[in-house]
Amino acid sequence: EVQLQASGGGLVQAGGSRRLSCAASGLSFGRYTPGWFRQAPGKGREGISCVSTSDGGTSYAASVKGRFTISSDNAKNTVYLQMNSLKPEDTAVYYCAVQRFPGSCEPFNYDYWGQGTQVTVSS
Repeated sequence: EVQLQASGGGLVQAGGSRRLSCAASGLSFGRYTPGWFRQAPGKGREGISCVSTSDGGTSYAASVKGRFTISSDNAKNTVYLQMNSLKPEDTAVYYCAVQRFPGSCEPFNYDYWGQGTQVTVSS
């Protein structure tokens, strides 16, 4: 059974940092590639940072580029999202997900999802 367990969310002040983790079991990051998504209240789920299956490169949404960094430890089957210079508009539920076949950083391309972790940024 595939499971993704996201953690690290919480309340943080604007300008602060937070690191999210997502541990996967039941699959290997060597065969799947991870991404991070978020969903703010009243909005759709958006891709914010994904690893490319083709070259292992990374992509970022314009709203987080330069502030967020995705990384993964394949030996631990864990993907991280380092979030710096947080803003109130970053408040959302953050989800990790993995895709088996190459695709863009869009939710419909991802096969398995974690349960989400809430990040709240206070002004």
